[in-house]
Amino acid sequence: MKPVVHVCGAGLAGCEAAWQAVRAGARVRLFEMKPGTYTPAHHTPGFAELVCSNSLRSDQLTNAVGLLKEELRRMHSLILEAADATRVPAGSALAVDRDRFSAYVTDRIRSCPDIEVTEREVTGVEPDAVTVIATGPLTSAGMAEFISRDLGCGSLHFFDAAAPIVSADSVNMEVAYFASRYDKGEADYLNCPMTREQYDAFYRELISAREAELKEFDRESQKELRVFEGCMPVEVMARRGYDTLRYGPLKPVGLKDPRTGQEAWAVVQLRREDRAGSMFNLVGFQTHLTFPEQRRVFRMIPGLENAEFLRYGVMHRNTYLRSPGLLLPTYAMRQRPQVFFAGQMTGVEGYVESAGSGLVAGINAARTLRGEPPLVFPEQTMLGAMAAYVSRGGVGEFTPMNANFGLLPPLGSRVRGGKAARYEKLSERALEALRGSMPAAQETE
Repeated sequence: MKPVVHVCGAGLAGCEAAWQAVRAGARVRLFEMKPGTYTPAHHTPGFAELVCSNSLRSDQLTNAVGLLKEELRRMHSLILEAADATRVPAGSALAVDRDRFSAYVTDRIRSCPDIEVTEREVTGVEPDAVTVIATGPLTSAGMAEFISRDLGCGSLHFFDAAAPIVSADSVNMEVAYFASRYDKGEADYLNCPMTREQYDAFYRELISAREAELKEFDRESQKELRVFEGCMPVEVMARRGYDTLRYGPLKPVGLKDPRTGQEAWAVVQLRREDRAGSMFNLVGFQTHLTFPEQRRVFRMIPGLENAEFLRYGVMHRNTYLRSPGLLLPTYAMRQRPQVFFAGQMTGVEGYVESAGSGLVAGINAARTLRGEPPLVFPEQTMLGAMAAYVSRGGVGEFTPMNANFGLLPPLGSRVRGGKAARYEKLSERALEALRGSMPAAQETE
């Protein structure tokens, strides 16, 4: 009789973890609280329910999530199998029919002889069971308390207020400059100066920009956080008055432009997001503007005219762990290696990224159960780079992250042909690393 892995949650991450654990030689007991209990975001009894969008984003290898999808395909991902089988026309993006996608995954899971589905809510794990917890960003209160208290994971974040992140090489360095305020300490901040005219135009667009529609549970969470100034959206702060930003996150005092020797009317500061300096976040720019509006308005900032957004700003309820130092790059707990986490609660952001974490966790849960050594994906792959980010974090406060090329180690040599050519090289290297390093991972062409 094959050993049994427990998987909690039948979302994208949980279903992928269950599928991969079976492929790696284990049986699975999959716990799902639907249809008896629903989160505020879920409305159908099917597994792998898509609640925010039917798009799994770009399918091109010049895009980081496109690379991740190709890695998943080569690792026999159930989620990508379902997506490819239920896709709808969407140009270069991979979009799916939501209902057919969920039905496909549900059927594959329920018809698998090595997966037993148990329909009930779980608020803990069995002490000696190898378990993958993939209960999602709206984890129930009972399970969240168990994770925090009994597993020793510490307090969980219940609200994700994150600023946009841009690619360092997309910042116009003919405008932006490195400097520290009053020249104190290292020049760690990248500064984008604004004239009064530029600030006036930016301010007008910011206060009138369109905000994303909030789910009811997000709206209630924001009410609870109104007293915390640090969580205030930048557009809300701007509406308090013309000078509010200039006395807050855009304060120019002590920041002289080395080219002119003068202080600007306002200065947007960018802070390094990773150790390599390939990603920078916009300080104080947590927001719930729509993504197109963020792209339009924030590109009005001098130096960010052609900014490539690796992650947009978000403000929504999102239960996730302080994973760096808590999880290994296998998504197992350092102190309790028989317990794995997968999905958005690990600090990955997005449907495909959640499936990727489930794949890594599922494979390694089965390997743990069978007494086999762990499988750590190379950091040159997107699967490995995301796992590395989750396990050790970047610079500063840990926040959830989408797949992006800034997570990968640099190539080490300059590539002719611009950004697209460089991304193609990074993708080629990633797939070669996957092919050369994964003989035990059931990798295929």
